[in-house]
Amino acid sequence: MLGRIPFGVFALLIAAPAGAQALVLSEKPDAVAVTLYRDVHRQVEPGQGWPGGYALVTETRTIPLPAGPSVIRFVGVSEGMMPETAIVTGLPHGVGEKNRDARLLGPATLVDAYLKRSVIVRRTDRATGKVTESDAVIQAGPDGGVLLSTPQGVEALGCSGLPEAIRYPGVPEDLAAKPTLSVTSDSATAQRVTVQLSYLAQGFDWSASYVARLGEGDTLDLFGWMTVVNGGSQGFADARTSAVAGKVNKGRAAPLPRGAAPELRLQCWPLGNTSMAGPPPPRFVDSVVAEDIGALEIVVTGSRIRGRVQAAPAPPPPPPPMMMAQQEELGDLKLYRVPEPVTVAALSTKQVALLHRESVKIARIYRGAFPSLPYSVGEARPPSSPTAIVLRAENRTSEGLGLPLPAGKLALFAERDGAPVLLGESDLADRAVGEEVELLPGTSSDVRYTVIGQPAGRRREAFRIEVSNAHDAPVTFELPIPYPNVSADAPLVERKGVKTWRVIVPANGTAVLNATRSLAR
Repeated sequence: MLGRIPFGVFALLIAAPAGAQALVLSEKPDAVAVTLYRDVHRQVEPGQGWPGGYALVTETRTIPLPAGPSVIRFVGVSEGMMPETAIVTGLPHGVGEKNRDARLLGPATLVDAYLKRSVIVRRTDRATGKVTESDAVIQAGPDGGVLLSTPQGVEALGCSGLPEAIRYPGVPEDLAAKPTLSVTSDSATAQRVTVQLSYLAQGFDWSASYVARLGEGDTLDLFGWMTVVNGGSQGFADARTSAVAGKVNKGRAAPLPRGAAPELRLQCWPLGNTSMAGPPPPRFVDSVVAEDIGALEIVVTGSRIRGRVQAAPAPPPPPPPMMMAQQEELGDLKLYRVPEPVTVAALSTKQVALLHRESVKIARIYRGAFPSLPYSVGEARPPSSPTAIVLRAENRTSEGLGLPLPAGKLALFAERDGAPVLLGESDLADRAVGEEVELLPGTSSDVRYTVIGQPAGRRREAFRIEVSNAHDAPVTFELPIPYPNVSADAPLVERKGVKTWRVIVPANGTAVLNATRSLAR
C-alpha cells in the first residue's frame, strides 16, 4: 500500500491492468534551480528573437511509485529542453528509457488526435440561446478546415452560421498541456521517492547592463544589472537563480525543431454559385472545449504569444537595493548567485542588481585613429577629424573598482540642472580584476586632429600630426601609430605593443608632431 501523500505534492498515480506499465504524473517540481549561460556569439541585445544562450535546470520532485514497471511523466519542463542531456536520479532501479513529448495540447492537435473518431458537436441558436448536441465523426482536419460526418451528412465545422464547438470524450494520453519528459522505471515495492531531474535547455540568455553617472572631478558611479531572459513558454517560480560569466567550452547542439504551433483553420465556401468567388481567408478558432470522462470541461486556448519581450533601456541607478547578486569563483569562470529565490517567468526579461561602485577614478582621453598610407604630398590640406572620447579606468580596488565586470551595454549619464542627461552608450567587454576598462560614450568635435603627408626621400615616408583643442581646459590626446619603425621629434610611449603619441593639448591651443618611418627595401 502507498503511504499518505502530503498535501502540496502534485503527482498522480494512474492504475494499470496487470502486466502493463502504470502511469505516474508529476505536475510540477517542489523546488527548481536555474543556472544561465550567455550566448557568447550574440549580435543583438538579449530578448530580441529566440535567445541563443542556454540554462542548466535542476528540478526536485516527489512522486509516488507503484510496485512494478511504470511510466513517469515530468510535466512542465522547459520548452527548449535538450532531452539527450536529461539526468534523473533517485529512482530505485534507474531509468529504462527517456522520451521528450513534443505534442502539446491545442485545438489543432486535438482535431488531429480524433481523426476518424466520434465527437459531439454543440451548436447554440443565436435567437433563442438553445443548445443542441449531436454525434459526429471527424473526417478531415485541421489544415484547410474540419469536415464532420453527422446524421445530416458531411458538414464543415464553423459554416452553419451558428456558434459551434466540439466536445471530446477525453484528452489523449500523448497530448500534454505543457512540455513533458517521460521516463520508464521499475520498483519492487510501492513507495514515495524524491527524484532530481537535471537537463540543459535552449532559449535562455543573460547579459550585464550598466548605468554610469559622472561624479565630481574625474570620477563616476557605476551600477550594474544582471538581465535574465527566458524565451520559452514555461516559467520557473521561486527558482534559485545563478548566472555564469566567461566562455564555456560547449559543443554545438543540434537545433531544436521550433515550428509554429499548429493552428485550427476553419474555411467555408461562400453561399451562391461556386464560380462567383474564391474561398474566403481562413478563420482562426481561439478555443474549443474538451470533455473528460467525469464530465469535466477543459478549455484549451489555441492562441499563443509569438513575440518576445525585449529588454527595456536601463534606468538611471537607484539607491543600492538590499538584494544583490553575489559573485563566486567557478574555476576560470565567474558565478553570480541571486541570494533569494526569484521567478524566471515565461517569455520575460528580469533584472537583478549585480554590482555597485561609487567614486571610480577615471581618466578622460581624446583618441584619434591613424589613417592609411601613403599620403598625397603637396595637395590640398586634408580636413580635420573629430576624436573619440575615452573614459579609462583601472579595475583595481585602489581606483574604486576592483571586481570582475561581465560583458554588456553601458549607458553614461551626467547631471544637468538636477536631472540626469544621457551622454552616450558603449559596449563593455569582459574585464577581470587588474585589467584596464575603457568606455567609449561618443565623439568630440571640440578636439580635432589632422594627419598631413610631408616630402621625404625615396626610402622614407614623413607625416605631420596636428591636434587642436577648443576647450577652456587642457586635454589629453592619444594617437596610436601602427608602425614599429617610426621616429618622431617628440617621445612616443608604448601602449599595448603599439607606439603612441600622447600629449597634453593646452586650452584653446594646438600640438604638433613630425614623424618619419623607413620603407622596406
